[in-house]
Amino acid sequence: MSLDLKSVELFTRIAALNAIGRAGEEFGYSPTTASQRIQALEAELGVTLFLRTTRSVTLTQDGELFLTHAQSILSGIEDARLDLSGGATRLKGLLRVTASASFGQMFISPYIAEFIDQHPEARLHLNLTDSIVDIVAQGYDLSIRIGTLPSSTLRTQKLANNPRSLVASKKYIERMGMPDSVKDLAHHNCIFQGVTRQWGFKAPNGKIETINVSGNFDCNHGEAIRDAVINGLGIGLRSDWSIKKELINGDLISLLPDHEIQPVWEIYALRPPGPIMPARVRVFLEFLRGKLKDVA
Repeated sequence: MSLDLKSVELFTRIAALNAIGRAGEEFGYSPTTASQRIQALEAELGVTLFLRTTRSVTLTQDGELFLTHAQSILSGIEDARLDLSGGATRLKGLLRVTASASFGQMFISPYIAEFIDQHPEARLHLNLTDSIVDIVAQGYDLSIRIGTLPSSTLRTQKLANNPRSLVASKKYIERMGMPDSVKDLAHHNCIFQGVTRQWGFKAPNGKIETINVSGNFDCNHGEAIRDAVINGLGIGLRSDWSIKKELINGDLISLLPDHEIQPVWEIYALRPPGPIMPARVRVFLEFLRGKLKDVA
């Protein structure tokens, strides 16, 4: 048996995207050519890999079994190429990454040119959004997420700590007063990212305190929350890396600094299920880790 590795690569992208046409475009193939390559691969293997309808493409049981082997084959080849070259070989192909908007703007997008310069044959698709992305369904290789993670089948690696602070502007404190305790927050205008209205704190004695807070503004974008706090609208919870400059220059004041925000958030890298980490993901993560020294 002699497998066409390009067709194997195409097969894994179709499996990730559930779309022959979209996957074919990434390889420069027309839908017809992509379909013909998969048909030839199926003929070589003697099995049907996909169930095809006018609306969808899904893996068969044989397809799911072959996907595990295909990913291992491709990752093994790429890893061997990198190992044999002493890590000097440049990556090839498409890497699809998604990350939270504010974090990605500060710690990923400034370094994209450097990464592409090191790997000019690689292509990088970066999706910055504060919405949770289903990386399996949407065909992403990697997701950078911040917070606490629900149980899932995704492969997870911790990248860095993500300490947070309770902050307000001098203008707001002069107008509304300084909260001296967690209970005092009930009398303040609190600004939310998302729908959570319950904030948690760990006191110096280790006691966990939670409080239901209220406010007149919420937003799904972290920078908008930061701007509202800086402009004196209210009190907010922000990741330290996102407000470091404002705390240093005095635009923001840290409130209840002896209390630790709960739950503790961390920065994670998530990838689709599978025992093998693709070389393109491994190399990008190693590159990214080197840029995260200024997070905490």
